[in-house]
Amino acid sequence: MAERFENHVATAILGMDTLWGGDVMNPSGLGRFIADSWFSDEPLPAAYTHPAAASLRATGGVSAPTPDRAALEAYLAEVDVRGAIAALAADADALPGLRGRYVAGLALCFDVMWDLAMEMLGKGQPVPYARCVEASTGLPPTPSEPGEKRRRVRDLLAQAGYASNGEAELRAAVAAWRAQRRVPMASVRSLGAAYIARYAALAERHLRSRLPGDLRDVPMDNIAFLPIPDAWFSGSMNYLGRARRADGRPEYEATYEINASLEISVPEFEQLVTHEVVPGHVTTFAFLQDRFWRGLVGFEASVLTMNTRAATLFEGIANNAILIAHGVTDVEQVPDPDLRIGLLLALLQDDAKNQASYLLWQEGLPEAEVAAILPREFLVSEERAAKFAGPWGRHPLMGRMYLPCYRAGTDLVARLLRTHAPERLLPVLYGCAGLVDATTIEDQLAQA
Repeated sequence: MAERFENHVATAILGMDTLWGGDVMNPSGLGRFIADSWFSDEPLPAAYTHPAAASLRATGGVSAPTPDRAALEAYLAEVDVRGAIAALAADADALPGLRGRYVAGLALCFDVMWDLAMEMLGKGQPVPYARCVEASTGLPPTPSEPGEKRRRVRDLLAQAGYASNGEAELRAAVAAWRAQRRVPMASVRSLGAAYIARYAALAERHLRSRLPGDLRDVPMDNIAFLPIPDAWFSGSMNYLGRARRADGRPEYEATYEINASLEISVPEFEQLVTHEVVPGHVTTFAFLQDRFWRGLVGFEASVLTMNTRAATLFEGIANNAILIAHGVTDVEQVPDPDLRIGLLLALLQDDAKNQASYLLWQEGLPEAEVAAILPREFLVSEERAAKFAGPWGRHPLMGRMYLPCYRAGTDLVARLLRTHAPERLLPVLYGCAGLVDATTIEDQLAQA
C-alpha cells in the first residue's frame, strides 16, 4: 500500500496546489500557495511534472483574475485530482489510529478546496462558509472578541507613558508607541540575526531539553532573511529542506521573505521572529523533517500544507512560540512590559484575521466597512486592515479557510500550555509522538 498511498498524497496535494496556481518548488513565497514543503527526495508526481501542470502554473490556475479555462481543462484531463482526493480518503480508512484521522482530515480539507475551485469556475454551488472553517479548524466559525486584549494593551501603554481615553486616543497611543520603536528595514537582517540567536538559546533551555535526544543536533534556526519590496503579504517563511550534507542528512534550511515596506515595532518583530523561526515554524518543520528522515513519521509529514487542520496547529505553535521559549504559559509572565504590548498587538492582529473572515463571509459586510472596523477594534494598522479585508479576506481559500486558522490554533495551543506539563506536551506538540493536527493532538496527549 505504501507506494500507492504516497502517490495519492502527492497527487492530491500537488494537484490541488497546481490547480490553484501554486508551485512548491519555487523558493519564494510569491510562487507558493497550498503545499508548504517537498523535502522527501522522492520524485515529483505527474501532478507537478506533466507539461500541462507547467502551463497551468504559468497562468495562475483558478487564482488568476481571469482563469485560463483551456489550461485548466487540459490539466484536469491528464491529472485526476478529484480521484486522488477520493483515494486519499479511502486510504485513511485503512490506516490505524490517529494517523488515519490525520489523513482523513487532509482529504476533507482538499475536498473543500476542490469544491471552492469549482465554485470559482462556475461549475458548482457556493461552498458554505461554515463548511470551510470546520474543515480547516475542526470548529464552527465564531467572531473574535478583542475586548480583554485591548484593555490589557491600554493599561500597559498607560504604564509606559501613553495614556488614552476612548477609541481614537487608544489608536493614537498605539501609533505613537509603534512609531518610537519602528524597525529600520535597512537593518532587518542584523536585527533578525540578533533575535534568532537570543531565542535559539532560550529554546535550547525550555524546548530542546524536553525533546528526544536524537533531535539534539537538528538546527532550529537555519534561515536567511530576505527583504522584498511591496509584497502583498507581511512576510513568508519558505521551508526548503532540500539541501543535503555529505552524509545525506538534511540541512533543514529555510528563508524568510519580509515586506520591505512593512511598518512594525521592534517588540512585534521579536514576536515575528519566534513565530516564523525559533521555536515557531522553522523549528517545527525541521523537527518534522528529521522525524521523516529517520522513518518515524509517514510520507504525509514531508508535504505540509496550508488551509488544513495541521496548518491550524502549526499557527498555534508559532503564535505561542515566544511563551514556549521563555518557559511561561501567559503573556503576563513575560518579563518585559514592552514585549507584552507587542505580543498582545500580535494576538489582536490574528484575532483581526479571523474577524475579517467572519465579517466578509458570514455577515456579508462590504470590504470597505470591514477595513474600517479592524483598526478600531483590533488596533491593527490601516495597511494590515486593508490586506485582511481585501486580498487576503476576499480570496476563497485564504479568506474562508486560512484566516480562521490563526485564532483557532492560538487558542488551542495556549490552552494546552496551561493544562499540560511541558515535559509531556512539547514532544507531542512538535511531532515526536507522531504527526498530529488541531483535532488529533489532544487524543495523542491522552495516549502519551
